[in-house]
Amino acid sequence: MAIILTIVVTLVFPALVPAQTPQITLSLGDVDEGLGPAIQIVILLTILTLLPSVLIMMTSFTRLIIVFSLLRQALGVQHAPPNQVLIGMALFLTMFIMHPTFSKVNTLAIEPYRDGTIGVEEALTRSSEPLKEFMLNNVREKELILFSKLSGKEYGSKEELPFHVVVPAFVISELKTAFQIGFLIYLPFLVIDMVIASVLMSMGMMMLPPVMISLPFKLLLFVLVDGWYLLVGSLVEGFN
Repeated sequence: MAIILTIVVTLVFPALVPAQTPQITLSLGDVDEGLGPAIQIVILLTILTLLPSVLIMMTSFTRLIIVFSLLRQALGVQHAPPNQVLIGMALFLTMFIMHPTFSKVNTLAIEPYRDGTIGVEEALTRSSEPLKEFMLNNVREKELILFSKLSGKEYGSKEELPFHVVVPAFVISELKTAFQIGFLIYLPFLVIDMVIASVLMSMGMMMLPPVMISLPFKLLLFVLVDGWYLLVGSLVEGFN
């Protein structure tokens, strides 16, 4: 308000303004190099906002949810199990698979930061190392070579690869593995669909949808071989 009044007085009554206006200089004192509580809260909220992307892109969640979705489509049931159940299964299996990695993050980064022995930047650097190690253990060499070439830099070993190269390579590798598993899941159910369709056609029942007849047989096959046990066991062992 004082600045606005000064400007108005200067424009309306220029004679009242002295010839030499005193200069006001604003200076800040020494600023603490450490981050204040407000900035720490902003950083924490930003991390919480990016947490879903981290969970999807840097963990086993991508492979699990794609395999479960393809299994539901192969069975021919569109809403059983529902999306909430599939996402919940994928989340809890992701927590189970990633438990050793999350334990390393807690030991190396979270606990020292909570004790005040390290700063935010050091905590972020330490927390990224176990995630990077997990991704490098489950990524394909072909994808790493591709994104290292696209980055335009040469790296001597996998450990020297930066995060922006490892993450997309890991995502592409997980997508490829998930679709390969989905293809293997589809084969036995596809055979059942073809057999049922051939039988119905030979009997002249062309108007009867083969899906209605093949669905009980596919569910029976999946239950008899204990499909959930085999599928979940192979997925978890694939990461170990």
